[in-house]
Amino acid sequence: MGTGVACAIITHACAAYAIDWTRAVGKDIVLFYPAQMSWETLLTQSSHSGAQKFRDGKNCRGCHEGEEPASGKLLVNDKGSEPTPIAGKPGSIKATVKAAHDAERIYVQVGFDTGAQPDAGMDKDFATKVAVMIDDGGVPEAARAGCFAACHDNLARMPSGGEGDTTKYLARSRVSVGRHGGDQIKPAEDLATARAQGSTLEYWQARLRASGPAEVVDGTILEKRQESAPSAVSAEAVQNGTKWTVTFSRKLAAGPGYKDFAPGKTYTLGVSVHAGHTAKRFHYVSLEKTLVLDTGKADIIAPRM
Repeated sequence: MGTGVACAIITHACAAYAIDWTRAVGKDIVLFYPAQMSWETLLTQSSHSGAQKFRDGKNCRGCHEGEEPASGKLLVNDKGSEPTPIAGKPGSIKATVKAAHDAERIYVQVGFDTGAQPDAGMDKDFATKVAVMIDDGGVPEAARAGCFAACHDNLARMPSGGEGDTTKYLARSRVSVGRHGGDQIKPAEDLATARAQGSTLEYWQARLRASGPAEVVDGTILEKRQESAPSAVSAEAVQNGTKWTVTFSRKLAAGPGYKDFAPGKTYTLGVSVHAGHTAKRFHYVSLEKTLVLDTGKADIIAPRM
């Protein structure tokens, strides 16, 4: 600890799984504060000036990539979008994402700096959490809007959700979705069919402490956010002041319910960070990013090590 570097490790020693990260090119991104923006907001012209463009097929990043710092600064202070602002909350943070794989495992590394964060007092156990959301083409709206594909107006702490407990979900799990989201969940057999078709999102989250081990959970999102047990994902995290480097890992093929990672396919990633003891929607999010293994056209190339 005398060096100012702390390790929070799930497995292995603090060795980043023996991956030579100098061989992986990082993608610098900005995570911004989204306030109460939702999938429904994106589609509503009176709430989102780009709604018609989005309805016509333009993706979020097509209009807003490069605007994340300005958007975050606006949303974190806008009483119309954020009715319960956190005083002194920065509107955005910077991150770098890398990926790699070997014969058996995929590795995704997220380095980020939380900067000076006010203590929101929402999550007393963890000051910082980082998550990655993954799609392999089974959820087309994720390729268009990243994390917003699972963010709806009736989630907990959103405009129509209040103090309820509705978690992230996909519109395809509801009988219908209107401006205020959708409450009626489709029958169990319909959900089973969607899962069998791979129409779910996969997520990995590392809950970080300044000392001691972090906690990792993974799961899927369809009609709700559902954790897998036991987790197929491991992670190791290194802290240096307000900077963290978190490396997730799991098998390329982790079994039923998980996305298989293989060359020749394009994946969509969404990255989020909770900072300053925040919880639920009070996080930073990225625009949708793409990932491929070995070679191809994407934001993040995962070379074989």
